[in-house]
Amino acid sequence: MTVSITRDGEIAIVTVDNPPVNALSQRLRQDLWQAAEALDADGAVRAVVLICAGRTFIAGADVCEFGKPPLPPHLPDLVARIEAASKPWVAAIHGSALGGGLEVALGCRFRVASAPASLGLPEVRLGIVPGAGGTVRLPRAIDPAFAVDMVTTGTPVAAPKACQQGLVDAIIDGDLESGAVDFARTALEQSLPLPLRERAVRAADEDFWETAAGAVGARAKREDAPLRGLACVRRATEVDFDLAMAFERETFLELRGSTQAAALRHVFFAERAAPRPPQLNGISPRTIRSVAVIGGGTMGAGIAAAFRDAGHPVTLVERDDPAVERGLANLRAIFDSSAKRGRITPEAAAERLAGVTGTTDYAALADVDLVVEAVFEDLDVKRRVFFELARVCRANAVLATNTSYLDPQRIADGIAEPERFLGLHFFSPAHVMKLLEIVPTNATAPAVLATGFALARVLGKIPVRAGICDGFIGNRILKVMRAQAERLLLSGTTPQMVDAAMRVFGLPMGPFEAHDLGGLDIAAFQRRAARARGEAPFAPIADRLCAMERFGQKTGGGWYDYSEGTRTPQPSRTVDDVVAEEAKGWSQQQWSDGEVADCIVLPMVNEAAKILEEGIALRASDIDLVEIHGYGFPRWRGGPMHYAERRGLSDVGAALDRLAAAGLAEPPCGLLRRAVVAGNWAGAMEERS
Repeated sequence: MTVSITRDGEIAIVTVDNPPVNALSQRLRQDLWQAAEALDADGAVRAVVLICAGRTFIAGADVCEFGKPPLPPHLPDLVARIEAASKPWVAAIHGSALGGGLEVALGCRFRVASAPASLGLPEVRLGIVPGAGGTVRLPRAIDPAFAVDMVTTGTPVAAPKACQQGLVDAIIDGDLESGAVDFARTALEQSLPLPLRERAVRAADEDFWETAAGAVGARAKREDAPLRGLACVRRATEVDFDLAMAFERETFLELRGSTQAAALRHVFFAERAAPRPPQLNGISPRTIRSVAVIGGGTMGAGIAAAFRDAGHPVTLVERDDPAVERGLANLRAIFDSSAKRGRITPEAAAERLAGVTGTTDYAALADVDLVVEAVFEDLDVKRRVFFELARVCRANAVLATNTSYLDPQRIADGIAEPERFLGLHFFSPAHVMKLLEIVPTNATAPAVLATGFALARVLGKIPVRAGICDGFIGNRILKVMRAQAERLLLSGTTPQMVDAAMRVFGLPMGPFEAHDLGGLDIAAFQRRAARARGEAPFAPIADRLCAMERFGQKTGGGWYDYSEGTRTPQPSRTVDDVVAEEAKGWSQQQWSDGEVADCIVLPMVNEAAKILEEGIALRASDIDLVEIHGYGFPRWRGGPMHYAERRGLSDVGAALDRLAAAGLAEPPCGLLRRAVVAGNWAGAMEERS
């Protein structure tokens, strides 16, 4: 049984025990229904406390049932059954009451919670809306504006704030169960409030809904669920309970079968699987209690801040005292910015900075557990750093390089105990960006690789294992994106047309805007290194702009012009002239937004397929996570590999063949052609093996 019933006098205690997160499986729904029936029939019971065993209250739906037809009792019926119980139910919440868990709690007459608990309706993050009355009961419990925020963002609310808003009736200090029983006894001595279905909705300001629609639409961009969730909450304020429930359920069922919901479910499962690769089952990571970072520039400071945010003491090493001071100043700016934005208190900012020790002396690293190198992207410089680290650090200390492009194998070549070395490729700003590419060498010990994944969990990152090649997974695909963007310029478009089309596709900014923000000189440095290896990277326009020292926003001009003191891109006559010169001999054409997106995205898919075929990425979903969390690929499209599969791999292959025939892309690679036949990436990979 997932449910047990005990008694404390006239109060029944229904305990849910469905590890690990008390998910609302069919069995649990059935057991809760039977408990409600039995307790209604028990004349000795006057009230019911619903509480959960383990680390959390009901944390939502059972992920094993995602995408499958639900079996009765359906959740809306269960919530209605609890709400209609002849004895009042009190939901006693600890951990998280999320999604269906909060909807069950809303069916109870009262809600009490421990102070650290949180409550939320995160369904929009899966491309759907609450489907068991969440959008209908919530605005009957709290102010509609607060309900709109909860439903359309999916962000959980801390129990104290929920109590202030009226969503929680009391915060329980001490033992939750005994506190909830005492609350129930006290409630029985007073007039009981109406069930939420019978309560009126608080009125909103006259112009509230139009203002909310504008704000939600701007935040959601092209995601459907947030605006549909807003519509559900609005309907709940305008019609009776039953009509609002019917509207919510219709919306829920429509969205559940949508392309966006399928993409977001795909990302959800990919993110769940990422921190626990099956290849590391049974392998224990090394313990990391102290960390050192070599280099205090933008990347090094961001990495140090990420470790301080996770509670690790950090030693920051720089080449001289002025560089140490600059590194500490960079960290101070990060923490002060977080405090100004309200993410942490000023006291917490000071405490985090106090946990960083700056030094020029490598001997200070003799006892640290982990060292992350974040110095200039030069092979010889990095090799000197690691030879010094191998000399001064303990033999079991983990040594990691943050290189973006260089071969970690060559960086570590010849150091003592090479099994302790691996690549940890953070993305800038490292304290904000969620992606962490973990790059083992041939010598990396399994326990050290496992340590990389364990660190990602501690830091709140999404880890992806990447093999060794120029740019690993993400930057290798980025090079293709930039090359395709230049081919489009040579074929009749402009930077602003390309950027606008990619924003329509769903990227937060276009490739030229992003390149100007990051700096054209960084990619130029990598191209020079590639040419030294005998490669021939395609960037005729970018190379011309770099020769003119147009490196982007930092120099007042790159792909666009920038006025002093502003980051607003303006079309550049200089760039137009360079494009016109380089485009001689190229066929010109008119491009629609969709054609521009295909010319960029589909070659990215082709390069991703090569990466998968070469074993640089182990799973197609890993590539999707890299692109979503590192490069802004729209989450609601599921990443490039999922997007291609949902669009139809035969269509993708045919479109690439047309681009290749026009000299605008490479033809489909072997894995992509096999995937066209198989209909999916998994079938193509099985055929390869």
